[in-house]
Amino acid sequence: MKTSIKIISRFFFFSSFFLFIFLGSCQTENKTETFQKVKHPEWSKNASIYEVNIRQYTPEGTFNAFAGHLPRLKEMGIDILWLMPVHPIGIENRKGTLGSYYSVKDYFDVNAEFGTKDDFKNLVNKAHELGMYVIIDWVANHSSWDTEQIKNNPDWYSKNEKGEIISPVDDWSDVADFNYDNPEMRDFMLDALKYWVTEFNIDGYRCDVAAMVPIDFWNKARYELDKIKPVFMLAEANEPELHDYAFDMTYAWDTHFLMNEIAQSKKRVSDLVNLLESEKIKYPADAYHMNFTSNHDENTWKGTEYERMGNAVRTFTVLSVTLPGMPLVYSGQESCMDKRLRFFDKDTVDWNINCDLDELYTALLKLKKENKALWNGEFGGMLTRIATTADDKIFAFIREKDENRIITIVNLSPEKVDFSITENLSTDSFSEIFTNQALSLVNKLEPWGYLVYKTY
Repeated sequence: MKTSIKIISRFFFFSSFFLFIFLGSCQTENKTETFQKVKHPEWSKNASIYEVNIRQYTPEGTFNAFAGHLPRLKEMGIDILWLMPVHPIGIENRKGTLGSYYSVKDYFDVNAEFGTKDDFKNLVNKAHELGMYVIIDWVANHSSWDTEQIKNNPDWYSKNEKGEIISPVDDWSDVADFNYDNPEMRDFMLDALKYWVTEFNIDGYRCDVAAMVPIDFWNKARYELDKIKPVFMLAEANEPELHDYAFDMTYAWDTHFLMNEIAQSKKRVSDLVNLLESEKIKYPADAYHMNFTSNHDENTWKGTEYERMGNAVRTFTVLSVTLPGMPLVYSGQESCMDKRLRFFDKDTVDWNINCDLDELYTALLKLKKENKALWNGEFGGMLTRIATTADDKIFAFIREKDENRIITIVNLSPEKVDFSITENLSTDSFSEIFTNQALSLVNKLEPWGYLVYKTY
């Protein structure tokens, strides 16, 4: 009898256990089904992006002063304006005289140094009138030490064993780490994200250290924001799973670091080829990758593109536009700015009117806009390498989409190279975008030289 009771008890135990697991899995599936696979906004398919450092952009450092540059940026071919954080900056534990943009004191206000909320709204409206889109930098992982939230809701923050609120990283002493185990804290952050889309009609977010925030929060945030309007989401991260339900674009960090190493003769063409092939497998086919030669972090902490890439800057600028992905231009790059902008203090961009990089960017970004082969994600063409007699130094490839074709040939070495294309290509239908010369199967390229051909 006791054996029978044990058998029956075990039956009910295991039945209840498996029922619990089953129901739990159903809830997980239902939760997943509430989200939708990322659907890129239609306007992003052939877009290029520009990072705006409001503080350093003009002597005034204001929204209104920057607005005067919008027509120029539109003419250059920019579609998406990514504004570094626009919020008030904390004073407690502040670094430098002005503090870090990423030490946010109030998620529902703008930094008075930049202007007013009306000034910001006018900037967004002017951008929209020009057919441009505005995303703002969002700092979801941490806040400043003097927010209302840290005073009124200390349980919203991570704490050490002594019960003291902590920074997310030791070196980030000016910020306090949010605790995403707290549902009220999550609701606050989601409400703040909705506020800027609803009240200011912005078009999405660049999300700071996105991988340090739970992915299920981003999945829900994207789902809720898309209910208001189709948004564009950029993650400062490169994890493939971020593309599933939350983000349109992640950083092409590996490509960027490899570009630096090739420019310094530490890596070779084969390393770039292998990386690009591996990323075809690693990422979803419709994922956007952001290609860049600089941004605010690289410029300030690791050096200007001229420090890192030397004479290869223009070569990698060409690759940043013609490789699969969306090209980024950082504030001042089009003016050949060769200085590290200070991060915590005022340090205005050097606007060099004699620089020809704006012409290079204009030609390349116009080509990207008009030629489907260079469009983003699955809207654009796959990259196929073209064989040459100097594959150790020359990287040549073709991208095709419908009737559109682009051929890029770059010399990734500090030496002059004579080479021939060894594949059977029709040379009649291609024209080089800078010289209008026809495609030749026999070529010479100067150190770090480049050729970009389009079909006509």
